[in-house]
Amino acid sequence: MLDPCPPKTRADLEWDRLLDALAERTVSEAGRALAKELPFCATRAEVLAALIEGREATALDAMGEPLPAAALDDIAPALGRARIGASLSNEEIRAVQAALVAARTLRRFLSAHRDVAPALLEVCATDPSLDRLERLLTDAFEPDGTLSDRASPRLGELRSEARSARARVVRRLEDLLAKHGGLVQDGYWTERDGRFVLPIRADAHGRFPGIVHGASASGATLFVEPRGVVELGNRLKMLESDIAREEQAIYAELSTRIAEDVIALGDLARALTHADLRAAAVKLAAAAGLSFPEVLDAPGEVDLVRARHPLLVLDGTPVVASDVVVSATRAMVISGPNAGGKTVSLKVLGLSALLLRAGLPICADPGSRVSVFERVLTDVGDDQSLRTNLSTFSAHVTNIARILDETHEGVLVLLDELAGGTDPREGEALAAAVLDSLTARGGTIACTTHYEGLKALAVHGGRFVNASVGFDLATLSPTFKLALGVPGSSSALAVARRFGMPSLVVDRAQGMVARDAASFEDTVKKLEDERRNLELARIGVEQERAELIAKRRELDAERAQLAAVGDRREVAVEQHDRHDHQRRDHRDHQRQPGAPGRRSRQHEATAGSSP
Repeated sequence: MLDPCPPKTRADLEWDRLLDALAERTVSEAGRALAKELPFCATRAEVLAALIEGREATALDAMGEPLPAAALDDIAPALGRARIGASLSNEEIRAVQAALVAARTLRRFLSAHRDVAPALLEVCATDPSLDRLERLLTDAFEPDGTLSDRASPRLGELRSEARSARARVVRRLEDLLAKHGGLVQDGYWTERDGRFVLPIRADAHGRFPGIVHGASASGATLFVEPRGVVELGNRLKMLESDIAREEQAIYAELSTRIAEDVIALGDLARALTHADLRAAAVKLAAAAGLSFPEVLDAPGEVDLVRARHPLLVLDGTPVVASDVVVSATRAMVISGPNAGGKTVSLKVLGLSALLLRAGLPICADPGSRVSVFERVLTDVGDDQSLRTNLSTFSAHVTNIARILDETHEGVLVLLDELAGGTDPREGEALAAAVLDSLTARGGTIACTTHYEGLKALAVHGGRFVNASVGFDLATLSPTFKLALGVPGSSSALAVARRFGMPSLVVDRAQGMVARDAASFEDTVKKLEDERRNLELARIGVEQERAELIAKRRELDAERAQLAAVGDRREVAVEQHDRHDHQRRDHRDHQRQPGAPGRRSRQHEATAGSSP
């Protein structure tokens, strides 16, 4: 498979600087190594899978639950040694134990967040049965990293015996110090070459039996191992040798246990490294303002919304965001003043394509859409070489010839000052022919130029499309804003005037400018004025739209309030009608024949008529 980022592209776009920025945000040794040599995804499906993982890691971070990443040593060399039967060192075994702890933590974290990060749970899966090995290794070591007495019954016995033997030696030395206080230089004992000695005065060593193991720098003190301590010291040395052999046997046994699970441990190491890389990508995205684009099915398409150069953002340089649109079989011709951001626009395109191919978010706003490019080919910068006897133009042409040979559908080509550095008329004709050939081969092309002929070709449409970085005539400075659809003036004379060229010289140069060139500059200025007026009109329409939306929201709120008041009134009327109906029903009931009240009145009337 061809390298999506050949060495020339890698250098031109400073891809390694971006990888270094990613590596700085990893925490493990293996994570840093992977970030610095980050492989590109082989297929579009791999790109989509990587972006899904990135989105999940970003979602976890937004929840305040960042993906766990541990600062671990790279255990790959230790696993390789264990695979061939080597006995691992204390540090190597403890590195494996730390990786096992980190893997268990990661597995439990992702299991608890499986609804948010199912893809990460799958790709970072580790074998739960390795927890047994983790417990074995953890029990074998003390918190300070030394082997525990529990590592084997024999080790515990030997260490206990050695502690007792040492205590006997110390007691014997202290007794001798008390007994021969007049012969010792100072009231202490020490060790020389693993043997216990007392500091005896040089003039008194004949009265103190023992073995001399050294002298002080002045020679006034001799370090003597007392004869009564020699046998005790020998016993302690033998115990210490037994302990060392037992520790080596334990290391060999633990190494064998690691070798039994070396394949699963290799998968575990890769899962931890992958998690570290994804966590670092989230940090890089936050620092550089990266977001996830829509990945297009069609080849060779780029539609960036408010794109920025990620390295400039990371450096803290003020960056002007611009929309960038380019498509297959078309060439975007970027013109405008020097130092106006033309080359930066090329690099933004290239880095966006490479970031996506690496499965990372891009430095543009959400809503951006990018195809997966097979390769990114560049001709940016000066490739003059004295060793190969190539001038700048010769090196430029050599690289362009290679690019022509390698361009096809799905290849992004970025050309800075195409066919510059030679006769302007021939260079302009060569540039037009190169662009025509590249677009005919299906490539997606973007180039910068000062050639008016290329700008004019793009004005007439076809395969060429104009774009430009602006120049503010009021301040005589570039705006760094990329405008699509219009060519830009080089504004060389205005720039020269701004940077101190004498007015007499600039005015004379202005008079020497050919009429057709001046006419083209006028056309460019008119197009730029029209674009600016359209931009102002667009801003005005957006403001009016925002005001209308706000007004509509106010009216909707008032309508809702009135509707609520009407609902309350309807409820009150219904309640009043219901109560009134109940009262009428009660009166009608009272008036019915046989009703209690009516019978009482009839009885009174009858009683009153009796004789």
